[in-house]
Amino acid sequence: MTIAVLGAGAFGTALAIALARSGTDVGLWARDPDHAEEMRASRTNARRLPGVELPENVTVSAKIADFSAARTVLLSVPMQRLDGFMRDHAAALGDRTLVACCKGIDLASGRGPASIIADACPGATPAILTGPSFAADIARGLPTALTLACADEAEGAALQARLSTPVLRLYRTSDVTGAELGGALKNVVAIAAGVVIGAGLGDSARAALMTRGFAEMSRLALALGARAETLAGLSGFGDLVLTCTSAQSRNFRFGLALGAGESFDAGVTVEGAATAGAAGPVARRLGVDLPIADMVAALVGGKVSVPQAVEALLSRPLKKE
Repeated sequence: MTIAVLGAGAFGTALAIALARSGTDVGLWARDPDHAEEMRASRTNARRLPGVELPENVTVSAKIADFSAARTVLLSVPMQRLDGFMRDHAAALGDRTLVACCKGIDLASGRGPASIIADACPGATPAILTGPSFAADIARGLPTALTLACADEAEGAALQARLSTPVLRLYRTSDVTGAELGGALKNVVAIAAGVVIGAGLGDSARAALMTRGFAEMSRLALALGARAETLAGLSGFGDLVLTCTSAQSRNFRFGLALGAGESFDAGVTVEGAATAGAAGPVARRLGVDLPIADMVAALVGGKVSVPQAVEALLSRPLKKE
């Protein structure tokens, strides 16, 4: 076994399926032993990705130790759980190549996934896999392009070859910061775009929101050392377009519910909600203005209503683009 995917949610399962279809033996770890047994028996992940069969070369287990031979590990763990997961399993993960497949900023520390991985496993090579994608599309074998970010150029090139498939196309960058922040901040803008549509403000307002949101993403990312071309690529602009325009996006659906004044399933992970709160303190420390992210954080926290948020944004001073 050469690759292990830790996390049997929809995205982790889809990646395991895609890699296995290309001929790679893949291990898929599920936190819940009952869930792992269900998948082994049915050869499907009915809880998270129903209707797609697991190839025979996907081995499912609830024991990370079963995948000790895998030198490349994809970490498909929710962003707000990654730090605890890494601390709990650092000894087992050791000095392998660890690829984070989550998007966001840790609410407690303000760190991105690469920093969390490096702190927990100093001997590991951290990388990021991010970009415009839905688990269902990847699992169905639909063409998808992603960004693979790794500061180690040689390992990045090796990973690109190892993880690419005929329909899963990876573009490589060494700009880990840019890839992390693009994937994290676009979720915040997607919530805001959902609010716009849910509140009945129209597609023209959504286009304006996306444009100003991208400017916001770029301001913060550049202030933190990212490269502009990374934000203009798949992990930034590409992912922003997808998540702001499709109801498959959990962040967009969450925003739709907020805008319409409807309830939302609390069991669904919405990374942008936490990221909005985490980005604010970082931006203020750097003197970067994030009006959309700050308003999303206020909406999520129940500090303002949707009409108040809209009025506040529309009443900001006029300025040059």
